[in-house]
Amino acid sequence: METHGNAGAVGGGAGARWERLAPGVVRRRLPGWDATAGAVAGSDGVLVVDTGSSLHEGVEIRHELQEIFGGLPVTHIALTHPHFDHVLGTAAFSGVQVYAAVGAGELLGRERKELRHDAVLHGMQPDLAAEAVELLVLPGHGVSGQVALDLGGGRRALLVNIGPGHTAHDLAVLVPGGTDAPDVVFCGDLVEESGEPQAGADALPHAWPAALDRLLALGGEDAVYVPGHGAVVDAGFVRRQRDELRDRFSAA
Repeated sequence: METHGNAGAVGGGAGARWERLAPGVVRRRLPGWDATAGAVAGSDGVLVVDTGSSLHEGVEIRHELQEIFGGLPVTHIALTHPHFDHVLGTAAFSGVQVYAAVGAGELLGRERKELRHDAVLHGMQPDLAAEAVELLVLPGHGVSGQVALDLGGGRRALLVNIGPGHTAHDLAVLVPGGTDAPDVVFCGDLVEESGEPQAGADALPHAWPAALDRLLALGGEDAVYVPGHGAVVDAGFVRRQRDELRDRFSAA
């Protein structure tokens, strides 16, 4: 398994598109909607955090991670929330344990038509959206509190039902860094850096600032926070976004 040092590109080829956050922890900003895909590698397997907006993106993520981590298999997927640009690539990973906040699987199962409509509304080709929704893999593991995953070699990842906020089903992933690397927190769309946080019809604005308080308590002051869209940020950015959201929604 390849290990990684300080932040930066992983290497040549596929690795040039992936950012190194800590040893064995990488992320990529996907084209189109600038959504984040992340990965955490242990000695036994890889956890993927969000799978992109289409089957094609999911396949590309899987192939690139195989190159980066020397063929180490993807064994787990964590979906941070049930929006099309974060879940529709899941079918590219066969035989993988899929986790999401409790209730997200049921929502995706009953709202396939709405998921396809949302993807097309945001510019996805109708045939690609239909294919991805038809092959959609529903999460088989609902996280109601927190779940610790053992990826082997001392590598653990903590999945935490941190919402509601951006949706009713927001999941965060904490990757402890140890003594020589920072903790890394994958935030999903509870945090966005490349634009104003998007509050759709399924957002719970009154609960969002409290979800960010829980996120900050989870990661702490020195963690690296990975937004669902945009560049990696620090705790100060998350606090400022929390305050802006509180002001924005209290004035509504």
